[in-house]
Amino acid sequence: MAAYLATEKLIKQRQQIDVLIENKLTFAADSAHLSIYDTYQDAQKVALHSSELLFCGMISGKKIMHVGECDYHKEFLPQQSFVLAPEQGVLIDFPEASLHQPTTCLAIEISRDKINQVADALNVKQQICHDDFFHYTPQLVHTEHNQITQNLLERMVGLFSENEQDRQYLIDLSINELITRLLQQQSRDLLLYNSQRAGKECGLTHVLEHIEHNLTVPLNIDTLCKIACMSRSKFYQQFKLAFGQSPAQWQQQLRLKKAYEQLKCGKPVSQLCYELGFASPSHFSRLFKQAYGKTPKSVMMHIKGM
Repeated sequence: MAAYLATEKLIKQRQQIDVLIENKLTFAADSAHLSIYDTYQDAQKVALHSSELLFCGMISGKKIMHVGECDYHKEFLPQQSFVLAPEQGVLIDFPEASLHQPTTCLAIEISRDKINQVADALNVKQQICHDDFFHYTPQLVHTEHNQITQNLLERMVGLFSENEQDRQYLIDLSINELITRLLQQQSRDLLLYNSQRAGKECGLTHVLEHIEHNLTVPLNIDTLCKIACMSRSKFYQQFKLAFGQSPAQWQQQLRLKKAYEQLKCGKPVSQLCYELGFASPSHFSRLFKQAYGKTPKSVMMHIKGM
């Protein structure tokens, strides 16, 4: 994403510093606004609030996010997404910001009408559990995002900041994709919450539980089809539509997520990779870097403060 912020036009615009804390550069579109925030000095408890959903991605530096209503106090780092529900507020610390190394964040404000429009369109295709399987429930989301989402955010910076032909149409497509990925991938816990509420359980819910409880072993598709009560063709079709991934990709994502959590606890890379079912440390490291943009070793070094 840094490459997109390094265009001559954006560099000049970001050099127009009005304030040292959360200096804001905003680009508008019909159903969304994209803002780039630069903070140039250490600060604490800076308030951020939006009447609409706010999808944030860190570019450089570190923030500490405090959400009082859910007693949430955690670091927000590059390659992560932080999604605030409409009307939800957050207080932010900037422990590393300086004039020469600003803390920089991307924020995309998306209207609730747009989110509902995308969810409704997905529900037209997806009717295996309930008419509103894709139903956004306001809830804080903070997660490591994958390289696909990272590439999408980079592309959106270019679309919003440049006056290309068909700008609005292309922005609309990218917003649709971001919302879809939020519902399908990054809001995994939110999707499970919605699908497991009374009267909304379905075969795919039980498939997800089975995959999560058997992370270390290869998938048996015949078993998953029986759990879902579907044929192979329908199972693959419905799973991909619901979660944006194949069952194997879903399992790999869960393995990598668990690996990331255990790396932060100091678990050795070689031990971790075999315990989670990866073929070799080199294979694990390659997949990990593809997903998070950094190697397992670099994660461990960061945790140890090296």
